[in-house]
This record gives sequence, structure tokens and C-alpha cells, in this order.
Amino acid sequence: MNSSARRGALLCALTAIATSVTPAAATAQANAPRPSAPRFAACPDSVPEPPAPDHVECARLSVPLDWERPSGPRIEIAVSRIRASGAPSERRGILLVNPGGPGGSGLPYAVTKRAKLPESVRRSYDVVGFDPRGVGESAPVGCGAMGGLFDSPGADPVPAGPAQERALLGSLRSMADDCAAEAGDELPYMSTEQTARDMDAIRAALGEWRTNLLGVSYGTYLGAAYAALFPHRTGRMVLDSVVGPWDWYDFDVTQSRALLRQRDTFFAWTADHPDHFGLGGDARAVRAAYIRVREGLAAHPVEGFGPSEFDRAVYRALGRTERWAGLAEGIGAYLRDGGAEGLRPEDDFSAPDSRNYEAANRIVKCADGPGPAPGRILADIRATRRIDPQPVLTGMEASTCAYWHHRPDRRTPLGSRDAPPVLLVASAHDPVTPVEGARELGRKLPGSRLVTLENDYSHGIFASRGNPCVDDTVAAYLLDGEVPATDVRCTGPGLPSVP
Repeated sequence: MNSSARRGALLCALTAIATSVTPAAATAQANAPRPSAPRFAACPDSVPEPPAPDHVECARLSVPLDWERPSGPRIEIAVSRIRASGAPSERRGILLVNPGGPGGSGLPYAVTKRAKLPESVRRSYDVVGFDPRGVGESAPVGCGAMGGLFDSPGADPVPAGPAQERALLGSLRSMADDCAAEAGDELPYMSTEQTARDMDAIRAALGEWRTNLLGVSYGTYLGAAYAALFPHRTGRMVLDSVVGPWDWYDFDVTQSRALLRQRDTFFAWTADHPDHFGLGGDARAVRAAYIRVREGLAAHPVEGFGPSEFDRAVYRALGRTERWAGLAEGIGAYLRDGGAEGLRPEDDFSAPDSRNYEAANRIVKCADGPGPAPGRILADIRATRRIDPQPVLTGMEASTCAYWHHRPDRRTPLGSRDAPPVLLVASAHDPVTPVEGARELGRKLPGSRLVTLENDYSHGIFASRGNPCVDDTVAAYLLDGEVPATDVRCTGPGLPSVP
């Protein structure tokens, strides 16, 4: 059922004034009937089949739209599972996995991430993925045009004066209006806190006593929210590439400035290989080449690829060092022949899955707590432009919360002193989730340990970067349940080599 039809079915049962989640939801959830065991069957086409003899199966779990009213309207959460491959005596339970976002689909992630996990973990856990509410196969949300977000070329996202600042605020207001028009009745119920309660329903439906989790990026925020709500049901949690326990808008600002540091590193790295990239022999020359490309695309977009699309490509590339060479080569190609094919991503930004991701991202962030004042958004952009006049603001997604139609009156609780220690994993120079967020979240989960991959510049570490120190440390924790005696520092790969 599409989102419009589903909203029509729910409309008569929704209250005119939405309420935010309160501690009363804990009592409501405790009194809710235990979910029946899900009936697993074939998966949607979006879920790949793992190599034999492993097999993935999928099911749908009915949950309340609002956990404070368990007898009210319901939605379905799509769940995938690959059973542990080891002997029954090796099994440790379920390992829920979440790839990040908010807005990322977890249904296929059970297959794709499990394939990279150490064999000992695959033998010990049923790996369970799920599409969070509002995403993919789980009551997907939409926001229509999203204030012109999918226009091609899009408006320049970095305002350089009063007129452009007013236009930016206008587009943020339009985005909020579009989300309210498409998903207005559901806006209060697509929060991280509600999704954490869905996770506990998955645990209960599968007959497990504890929820074990591998959460990456936004998945760490989701895990921290689960620990706050259900500390005594929290099992072994690996929180990889940690979102700091701040308001989403504060996180976005922190990230935007970390991206500037990462981009400077990229400029210097590119300058170290002048014969290969041909962009100059020092960071200043490479930066000048970068600015020429962006200014050229702003003046004359290439087949719908303008400054907004360029910034989006840069944002994506800066987060993983294996993408740096492609970015540098794309900049060089544009300067040589004026083409943007080397910069244009393969995936269509306006495709249905992308539209769902972008809508869910804003809806979740704005449901998780109060938004910023419009004046603060402009003040922060000006401050960032004083650091560098041409920043990358692509990740400033929570700015639209300034105009959100549903105004939460409190932040999502994160962490608990009653939860068991968990394992945090971070890259020392990750610009997407800066390492200070991991340190801060660790204070909200006493006894937890931080595994830091030093001399590393990428987002996503465990079973991703191929680092034995990280992978062995995390696997040992997942198998025996004991965090290391102290924080762990692993030696990272350094800056990438030129292919």
C-alpha cells in the first residue's frame, strides 16, 4: 500500500492534535499484548539472496503507530533474518543490524553486512535486519517536492548574501510544508524513540530475552535510544561510527565543520600526487581548482549538474577515502573538457528510494526534538563561512525543523546508567560522525569502551575497513559479552594510495 492510501486508512483514527512520546509509553508497551511469532517467507526483490547454504527469509510485524496507544492504528515493520550458521551450542541470540540514516533501509543490510562479518559472528547470531518505520517496506513516508530538493540543477545550498539567505529559509519552510502535506498525520510517530520500541517488539516476537545490535552511524543513535528505554533488555551492542548525543541540528553543524577539515586533508593529499591528478603541487592550488569547478557549475550547470549536485558528490566522497581519487579525477576532467560525468553519481537522486530516504531523514530528525530558530541557522552558516567561504552544507538536514509543523517538546533520551557496558567504534578522522561524539556518548553508557582506528579518515569501521585489530576486538566482545578492560587504539591505514 502506498503512503497516500495508508494515510487515508489511518486518518479517521488519528487525533487532530498529535502528542509526543512520553514515559507513559513504557507502561502502554508493557501492557500491550506480546506480538505473535512472525511468519517468515520469501523476501522482496530488494533483498539479495546470500550464497548457499545460507538463506534469507522475511516477515512483517504489526506494531502500533503510536506506542502510547497500543490499541490504536497500526503499521507493519518489514523484518529479514539469516539464521546462525553454527551449531546450536554456539548460538548467542539475534543480532539486529542497522546501516544508518536516518532513512537507510535495513532489510537488505542483513545480507550485505552479514557477508562481511567474521565467521565466528555469523556462526553465533541470527542476523536480523529491518526497515525502520517510514522507510522502504515499513510504512514508507514521502514529502513530495521537498521544497525543490530534487530540482535539477538545484539551488545553490550556500547562501552568500541576504537575498540568498532569505531564499534558503524559504526553501526550508517549503520543505516543512511539503512534508506536512504528504505525511502530516504521521510526523509525530516516526521518531527514533518509536523505532526503538519497534526493535523491542521484534525481540519479543522472536522470543529473545535480550536485544543485541550492530548499529552504524544513525544506528548508534538508535541503539542509544533503545538502551535508554530498555536498559535491562539491552544485550551486546556495537555502536560503530557514533552519532553524538546532541540535538540533530547541533550534530549537523559539528559535521559541517569536520567536513572542512577533511576537505583540507583531501586537498593536501591530492597535491601530493600532482603527476597523477594534475591539479597543482600544493593544497592552495588544488583548492583553487576545486573552486573553479564549483563556480563554473554554478554559472553553467552541465545537464542538470550544478553547485548543489557538486556539493552532494563532494559530501559523499569525503566520507570514504576510497572515493577520493574519483573526486580528484572528476575535478580534473571537468577542467579539461567541461564535462561532469566524472563527478555525477551513478544513482539517481530523484529515484523513489532516494526520495523516501530524504523524506524519512528529515521526518525522523524533526520528530526527535525541538528544531533551531531560523536566525540561528543563518548565524551558524555565517560562522562556518568565516572558517571557509565555500563550505559543504549538504548534511545540514535538520535545518528544516525550524519550520516543522509538529513541534516535539523534548529531546530523545539517549543512554542509561542501568544499561550494560557496550562497545563504541570510531575512526579518528571520520568527518561524518566525528570521534568526539563517541566520547560523549560513552559518558552516557558507563563502563563502555571505545575502539579507535587511529590514522583513519573513513566512515564505517567494523567489518568494513578490513582492520584485524578492530574486527577481532569487536568479534571477541560479541562472542563473550565482555568489553575490553580499557579503551583500544588500533593502527589505521593512513591516507589512501593512488590507484
